[in-house]
Amino acid sequence: MTSVIDVRRAGERFHTRTNWLDSKHSFSFSRHWDPANTHFGLLLVSNDDTVAPGTGFDTHPHRDMEIITWVLDGALVHQDSEGHHGIVYPGLAQRMSAGTGILHSEKNDSWTLTGDPAHRNPVHFIQMWTIPDTAGTVPGYEQLDINDQLSEGGWTTLASGMAKHAQQRAIGVRQKHAALHVTRLRAGETLETVTAPFAHLHVARGELALEGAGLLSQGDTARITAAEGQRITGGPEGAEVLMWEMTAALG
Repeated sequence: MTSVIDVRRAGERFHTRTNWLDSKHSFSFSRHWDPANTHFGLLLVSNDDTVAPGTGFDTHPHRDMEIITWVLDGALVHQDSEGHHGIVYPGLAQRMSAGTGILHSEKNDSWTLTGDPAHRNPVHFIQMWTIPDTAGTVPGYEQLDINDQLSEGGWTTLASGMAKHAQQRAIGVRQKHAALHVTRLRAGETLETVTAPFAHLHVARGELALEGAGLLSQGDTARITAAEGQRITGGPEGAEVLMWEMTAALG
């Protein structure tokens, strides 16, 4: 099967803006609905959020969802009904499994815990949701700093439920058909995408050239069906890239 690359530009995404939140949605989300754009592969949500200081998402519920948060700038405070608590910062892989049901909040108020005035800035993060392969499991939480791995270059497996990544993944995800990889691509550096039925690239920062598609800038995404290891090359200032590898899709 020949690869099909569907590029979605940053300016084409659904956009929610309030006095505290600037959120761009890659798929149908909240009041934004397009029946032709509900998911890709197993990826249901990919939101690019900026939250103002001293604000955030109040306590709210989730059920049977694997939620991964990747912070680009600032720090985000996570608290949930299972007693998990953490400050999520750039380079920290974090996953919450909602399972049978969980309540959580996400706030940009980390300076109240750290005393660091540098945290009185907006927090910018990408939040991604996929369904678990088994419903009704016990809620869970996992996080790990992967800055050292990222500094070595190449792809780092941020989260995976695939058996083949069991020894190299940073954290797990309860979906055996999905994995999330990340790289901080240097200027001129070339890597290859995964070879997989479905690959989803998100340029979180900078720009890159994608073989067969051309230039992708910050906020652009590429949905690749039958990915065959397409080359990506970092732009003049490099790029930070999130890549989902998926071997199944929602029906």
